[in-house]
Amino acid sequence: MSLKIKCIITDDEPFARKGLQGYIQQIDFLELKGVCENALELNSLIKQEPVDLLFLDIEMPYMTGIDFLKNLPMPPRVIFTTAYEKYALQGFELEVLDYLLKPIPFERFLKAANKAYDYFKLQRESGAIEDHIFVKADNKLEKILFSDILFAEALENYVAIYTREKKIITHLTLKMLQEKLPAAAFIQPHKSYIAAIDKINSIEGNILHISTYQVPISKYQKEEIMEKIVNSKLLKR
Repeated sequence: MSLKIKCIITDDEPFARKGLQGYIQQIDFLELKGVCENALELNSLIKQEPVDLLFLDIEMPYMTGIDFLKNLPMPPRVIFTTAYEKYALQGFELEVLDYLLKPIPFERFLKAANKAYDYFKLQRESGAIEDHIFVKADNKLEKILFSDILFAEALENYVAIYTREKKIITHLTLKMLQEKLPAAAFIQPHKSYIAAIDKINSIEGNILHISTYQVPISKYQKEEIMEKIVNSKLLKR
């Protein structure tokens, strides 16, 4: 099965948008799903059309690309396209895949596209190449290692992520969080909870004991959950 990377262009300059579109059309593994003039348009489109990769300008009306990225709860991967070198450090801190300076030669664009291809190919082959996620909490992006997560709890429009050290509350859905976590390491014992299998200390009735916390198991899912936990423990022996 060939790898297709779904992407969106966002740039307030018509010439830059047209140039990027032309480049993308030349690369068979890039699939353009939309073109936006600013972050507000992108914010609307990304809710209707989930994608893998954003080609994102930085200095735009209403909101910069950097501010937009910082405010996305679970952002796709990003390649910045900008005329300014001064944002390179922030791009690095936000873990963007690449940073392209305008005017962008096709050779440089192709190099960035190939870097994205290698990233997504490795991700597909290994299931998950990352060991962490970034979530928005208290007006900053916070890095959370998968290995530090005990469990997560849905709180209406928010999710509370519990680690041994603290509780982090972020504005996203439990489903969005689950999609970013390695499936083999986490289970959903209840519609409002996700739990790390290797952090379960004991099971008592319909309760998982994790550190000092108790996480409920849905009675309709108990058999399936128990099977996943047992199989996971057996695989680690």
